[in-house]
Amino acid sequence: MDPHSFGGAADRPGGQPAQGRATGRVLVVGPYRRARRGGADLSSQTDAVRDPQARLDEAAGLARAIDLVVVEALIAPLSEIRPATYLGTGKVEEILGLIKAHEVELVVMDCALSPIQQRNLEKEWNVKVLDRTGLILEIFGRRAKTREGTLQVELAHLIYQRSRLVRSWTHLERQRGGFGFMGGPGETQIEADRRMIGERITRIENDLRKVQATRRLHRAGRQRVPYRVVALVGYTNAGKSTLFNRLTRADVQAADMLFATLDPTLRALKLPHGGKAMISDTVGFISDLPTMLVAAFRATLEEVIEADVILHVRDISHEDAEAQERDVDQVLRQLNVETDSSHRLIEVWNKIDRFSPEERENLARIAARRPPERPCFLVSAETGEGIDALLAAIEERLAATRFTLDLRVDATDGAGISWIHRNAEVLDKHLDENHFNMVIRVDETKRDIAIARFGAVPREQGD
Repeated sequence: MDPHSFGGAADRPGGQPAQGRATGRVLVVGPYRRARRGGADLSSQTDAVRDPQARLDEAAGLARAIDLVVVEALIAPLSEIRPATYLGTGKVEEILGLIKAHEVELVVMDCALSPIQQRNLEKEWNVKVLDRTGLILEIFGRRAKTREGTLQVELAHLIYQRSRLVRSWTHLERQRGGFGFMGGPGETQIEADRRMIGERITRIENDLRKVQATRRLHRAGRQRVPYRVVALVGYTNAGKSTLFNRLTRADVQAADMLFATLDPTLRALKLPHGGKAMISDTVGFISDLPTMLVAAFRATLEEVIEADVILHVRDISHEDAEAQERDVDQVLRQLNVETDSSHRLIEVWNKIDRFSPEERENLARIAARRPPERPCFLVSAETGEGIDALLAAIEERLAATRFTLDLRVDATDGAGISWIHRNAEVLDKHLDENHFNMVIRVDETKRDIAIARFGAVPREQGD
């Protein structure tokens, strides 16, 4: 078996991601470090609450997400990381036996391998080896549909590839001759590859800037109308897309797989009292999400940064729900969203339909003890349970940052009435002697205009 037959973008300088090329029989290895206390297998000392089996199951799920056939998944306890092969000699030989017995074509290591470690393992096992970052990049390459998503994935691929030029390529020894008799050996192939990657990265970054400029124009257009933005965030497979469909009656792909949704989707959200907001479904987060992906998708995630309300959707039925919460909080902090003090955040504890009535009551008591500034709501996106209370909370949060005004406008003032409906949320309206008495809600940028044009009177907060 050629160890490079699974080549993705990381094996082709300046090339596109090899979407869908990774197929075959796969062995998933969880090389988790053993904690000194208690003897449990842990991925790191800072991830002490994450269950090793749950982490291994997640890694296998990542492999299956791109149609790989997982023939076996095993935990490889580590006392220390070996610089050359990450694993110890005995474990390398043991895995070699499994590779031969199961005719494995690809080994997925659920960790971050250095280029040298990846190269050495491929030599030892004579199969392609992917680390966690490489596997996530393959999935993102498969899922990206829009031009922006494709560019972002390719950019992340190339940044990853640039650090992997130490790979065991036979052509790296080739050199080009210089000009003239004294020109020297010229540019080596590895230098040429670095130059090609650098040039391609520059072109993609220029293309992304154009796409991002268009996105900013769209966002500015939305800000000119009275629609606020609600963003869904959460660990991958937490049920964001199912909740998105439930809230908006849309048909965004929602599947029981990791990273089913990659490209962001915006839809109108109808609020209980007739108001509207825009809701955005974003890419799911995951533990050890490559920093290059966070950077590449920062423009997409600006919908989260700029959102008026952020719904953190959690699969509360998952055995590692608390660890997943910390992983999402970590990514949000990378986006400069303060998870501890932000009044924009609402936690959504999803999949409560998987609990018994007694367990739901216990969860409700836990949720009731949460601080008011960080509330949580129990819902089932699948059945619709708890959705009404969640919508009411979203509306309340959005209203808290807006101003309520009373005004009286002549019924013949068509232009004025049109302006009100375009720029404000009309809470109440009734006709009285050829005048409309209205109660409207506006943001700060429209408040002064309404006061100056219609003589609107601000209500006290809480009225």
